[in-house]
Amino acid sequence: MEFDFKNGEILLINKHVNWTSFDVVKKVRNTISRATGSKKIKVGHAGTLDPLASGLLVICTGKFTKRINEFQNQDKEYTGTFYIGATTPSFDGETEIDQQFPTGHIDENLLKQTAKLFEGDQLQVPPSFSAININGMRAYHKARNKEKFDLPPRQINIQSFEITKIELPEVSFKISCSKGTYIRSLARDYGAALNSGAYLTSLTRTRIGSFFLADAISVEEFEFKIRLHQD
Repeated sequence: MEFDFKNGEILLINKHVNWTSFDVVKKVRNTISRATGSKKIKVGHAGTLDPLASGLLVICTGKFTKRINEFQNQDKEYTGTFYIGATTPSFDGETEIDQQFPTGHIDENLLKQTAKLFEGDQLQVPPSFSAININGMRAYHKARNKEKFDLPPRQINIQSFEITKIELPEVSFKISCSKGTYIRSLARDYGAALNSGAYLTSLTRTRIGSFFLADAISVEEFEFKIRLHQD
């Protein structure tokens, strides 16, 4: 397999849980640098995944880094699980449960019908524990310091929101959505719409535009391919 990292490659990487998207870019960049002997080849990703999320990262190299915005603007698909009946400040498992709510009124029909209410165009407030820049500081830094601030809502579109498995207190989902959609915020809003609470317990990105997780490889597999190519 021939690689031309300078003129441009699109690499589909399956990100591990507890890796940041930057961790993946750094690892790929270092691997390319060792293989080519050049530290000048650009490497970037098309769409951040939270550290607690896994799944598809589109990595662009060389001249293809100019296409990052093109890929970032494409629709995404996710699978994962929500915990029903509690909330956390970060809307996921990064922080401890801060409130618990009744769930006795929740059944399969309510879970599925409520999910359908979120399909279409809407305004969504991003999580305070996010990488949004506020006057030169990431929102999550302010949130972790328990600073009070508001984030303006953003226009998003959810093409489909399907509940795929129910094992209360957890439910599994599959979601197709526009750029800028926060699944953690959807967990918060979904729980509220159920007259209860919810937070995100797992998340995997399975698609970005026409790129699929099924075609992605791990960072370790990428390193192995590069070593084979050098040999």
